[in-house]
Amino acid sequence: MKIAFLASSGGHLEEISCLYPIAKKYDSFLVTEEGGQEKTLWGNKCIKVPQINRKQKDFIPAFIKLFLKARKILKKERPDVVISTGALMTYPFCVVAKRLGAKVIYIESFARVDSASLTGKLMKKKADLFCVQWEECKEFFPEAEYIGGIF
Repeated sequence: MKIAFLASSGGHLEEISCLYPIAKKYDSFLVTEEGGQEKTLWGNKCIKVPQINRKQKDFIPAFIKLFLKARKILKKERPDVVISTGALMTYPFCVVAKRLGAKVIYIESFARVDSASLTGKLMKKKADLFCVQWEECKEFFPEAEYIGGIF
């Protein structure tokens, strides 16, 4: 089984890195944004994509380019499962992976206790398994599975 781990930089990357012991047991790789420290843990199993921000002037063209990059990477790698902790840069990868037949697992950010993230709102219908790390989050995502903190 091949697993793709997806996370934007910062806290999302810290969260997905907590799953590294699982990643070591499988044929796996990480996709994240340029500019982080992920190489130290993931080594050459790390694929970097440009950072994206929905407030940037050229967001729409950049988002379309990210979808195309996701398609290219995932057609080459062919993961059976993708696991994402968000944020927005992971959405195109989850959509493309689903269309290519992979199972999608989304884990809502540990930082989200009192509100739902935009990526979580987008992913709740796309994910095969939608997980929350706080019991309180089931108020926003009743269909989610509470898994506790991954930290």
